[in-house]
Amino acid sequence: MSITSANPLPLVKPAELLAHGASAQRGEAGAGDVKATFAQALDSLSQSQNNSDALLQKLAAGENVDLHQVMIATEQTDVAFRVALAMRDRLVEAYHDVMRMAV
Repeated sequence: MSITSANPLPLVKPAELLAHGASAQRGEAGAGDVKATFAQALDSLSQSQNNSDALLQKLAAGENVDLHQVMIATEQTDVAFRVALAMRDRLVEAYHDVMRMAV
């Protein structure tokens, strides 16, 4: 009995961006880096969303598209969206913390 290995899924880029954002929170990078990191995460989310939308449109039109690839692209977009929401929530929380500081 032989077992064939499955192709690994590509890494989700927004997770890497969160790791970069963590270094910005430690003070190793400036506010411009946080802005650039969030902009990159949004660009990655937009590309992922466009890719999954294109695959879904092809599937709905009856074109020959692998259903597994459509579902994987849709789930990757969902994960990227959740990461972007988590980043936004953390930024809003940090803003509120700064605003609560006594001067």
